[in-house]
Amino acid sequence: QVQLVESGGGLVQAGGSLRLSCAASGSIFSINPMGWYRQAPGKQRELVATIITGGSTNYADSVKGRFTISRDNAKNTVYLQMNSLKPDDTAVYYCNGHVRLNGISPTYNYWGQGTQVTVSS
Repeated sequence: QVQLVESGGGLVQAGGSLRLSCAASGSIFSINPMGWYRQAPGKQRELVATIITGGSTNYADSVKGRFTISRDNAKNTVYLQMNSLKPDDTAVYYCNGHVRLNGISPTYNYWGQGTQVTVSS
């Protein structure tokens, strides 16, 4: 059984910073890409950032220059450093990983349970 567990959410004032972490555990052969998505009340879940094993990253335009995604491949952990936070960043942030259970398995899409980020003005 594969689990993705997020931590690091909370309440912060506009302009502040938070760092999210997501650790994947279980029978994992590889997990690629890993990423972060978010869902604000009344809105669809949207991509925030993704990263592959080699380090290439992809960001939503709304967070470019403010957020940085990174990963520790040995720990199957992905991080999201969020700086210059805005009230519009308020959402539940979900960790995502595309997991292969062994060398010949297909890829399965796993999600964490979500962590709330609230930015006050």
